[in-house]
Amino acid sequence: MPSFPEPGKPVRGSRRGAPLMALFDLLGRRWAMGIVWQLTEGGPASFRALQERCEGVAPTVLNTRLKELRHAGLVERGPDGYQATGLGQELFAHLQPLRAWSLRWAETFSQKQS
Repeated sequence: MPSFPEPGKPVRGSRRGAPLMALFDLLGRRWAMGIVWQLTEGGPASFRALQERCEGVAPTVLNTRLKELRHAGLVERGPDGYQATGLGQELFAHLQPLRAWSLRWAETFSQKQS
């Protein structure tokens, strides 16, 4: 069975599997956060539609991430394709303040580079 980041099991940055570190390990994997973002903001999608929304992510990467995100309870298969679960939608809501902060950071960073 593949290894999935889980709270209570060793993950990157935490031998004890601190829940936040397990989440960061999962979301830090290529396309994981983008998939949650696309399914929450854009709604359910078939595999191919999701692949297009994710700028043509390789099918093997998308398949692996979907397995991990399903295992984590953030994504599920529904009648209209893959969709964010309630937990995935809640996570997305918690990421919104980081989105706002990142826009301010990007602006500050751009001004600093000028």
